[in-house]
Amino acid sequence: MDDKQFLDKPLKIDNRPMWQILLDRTARYQVMAAVAVVMTLLIRLSPPDGLSVEGYRSLVLFGATIFFWISGMLPIAVTALLSMVMLPLLGIMDAKKTYSMFGNESVFFILGAFILAAAMTGTGISTRLARAMLARFGRTPRSLALTVFFLSAFLSFVMSEHAVAAMLFPVVSELATALKLEKGKSSFGKLLFMAMAWGCIIGGIATFLGGARAPLAAGLLKEATGLHFSFLEWSTAACMIVIPLLGIAFFILLRFFPVDLQDVEVGRKFLNGKRLETGKMGYDEWLTALVMVSTVLCWLLLGEKTGLAAIAILGAAALFTFKVVSWQKIEEYVNWGIILMYGGTIALASALEKTGAAVWIVKRVMGDYHHSPLVVIAVISLVAIVVTECISHAAVVAILMPVGMGLCQTTGMDPKVMTLSIALPAGLAYCLPMGTPATAIAYASGYLKSRDIIVSGVVVMAISWLLFMASVLFIWPLIGLKI
Repeated sequence: MDDKQFLDKPLKIDNRPMWQILLDRTARYQVMAAVAVVMTLLIRLSPPDGLSVEGYRSLVLFGATIFFWISGMLPIAVTALLSMVMLPLLGIMDAKKTYSMFGNESVFFILGAFILAAAMTGTGISTRLARAMLARFGRTPRSLALTVFFLSAFLSFVMSEHAVAAMLFPVVSELATALKLEKGKSSFGKLLFMAMAWGCIIGGIATFLGGARAPLAAGLLKEATGLHFSFLEWSTAACMIVIPLLGIAFFILLRFFPVDLQDVEVGRKFLNGKRLETGKMGYDEWLTALVMVSTVLCWLLLGEKTGLAAIAILGAAALFTFKVVSWQKIEEYVNWGIILMYGGTIALASALEKTGAAVWIVKRVMGDYHHSPLVVIAVISLVAIVVTECISHAAVVAILMPVGMGLCQTTGMDPKVMTLSIALPAGLAYCLPMGTPATAIAYASGYLKSRDIIVSGVVVMAISWLLFMASVLFIWPLIGLKI
């Protein structure tokens, strides 16, 4: 900005009293100080009947943690770490037990999964696959949108849905530009970006690799009960919902965003041109594909015997051994905040369960209904699918799993069913950009308005929940998951 522009720009003078300015600018610190004061006062009170001192203090800490997760005043990872530090300081759990939670198998599984996904993105094999699939199967406008939808879902089976959305966004944007789709007006443009977002969301719940919520839920289950999910067991239960939902969701998309384009040949030629520019698959791409396929097969065949985390770390080590990836590149792609959040969250959930606080909450909140397994599943899954529109999927799992494990103790329900009833709905956020990065990325394209996302999202969210409940009642018992 030059001097003339600076002089022409009017100065804004805040004429409020100094105390008002200070209050306004320190509001965040005032709220945090207030939370600390309230926590201190509550901890000094006597616990309610039926609740131990340790259980009462863990509930106070849990409430403060939820407040910071929902308000966003601190990053989720920092909040989780603070709650972990406070456990021994408040005398809830000893320090050795608390910090050992970072050795949980789920932490290392998600670390290995992040590294594998980073290799797929960094080597360009995922982008190459996307362009090849779109050019090969997208011969008509409807088949092109369908290919975007299923490609997003398929990639989210083996990569974080967030990473898939970020990777596919430039590809779909290139395609929309080549087809000369007008932002805000083109129904087909809206269809393409919504197909990308919904594909990522639905595919993301199918396996342990689609997002952080599934490994976290499985880790909390193992910590609380000693039970564990195999890769195949989780995927089988999830796909009972995912497979029919993929068909229903695409039908809904076509109803809300009808195809208004006659031909997509220009887009196919553009994609083929991009494929020619990138040339043949290189050494790094072939090796990454081999390692990824081998790792998934080992998860399916050997996961229960050797552990999912061990296989994930071995796959990641193979990529480093053959110099497919470097640590500098991995640091750019891995979400270290999620890794840190895991240890803190698992420790806090363990404290709630072991002190009896989780069971106490269940008896007070659910009342007489906590003896009805079907009502319990309906309520907790509905809470999960609604709340996940507003806060992180992983935070929803962290909040609800201790309560869910307490419900299992009072109802005699299979803890595995409860874990799925929380983790699967917690991944189905369609309505708000803050619900999941996939929706936020689609909204950032400029082709969609908030109303486009919210109205269609409410419809598919309701259908997703009904389909989930139908699976619980009629499908899951056939594979040994009975309520």
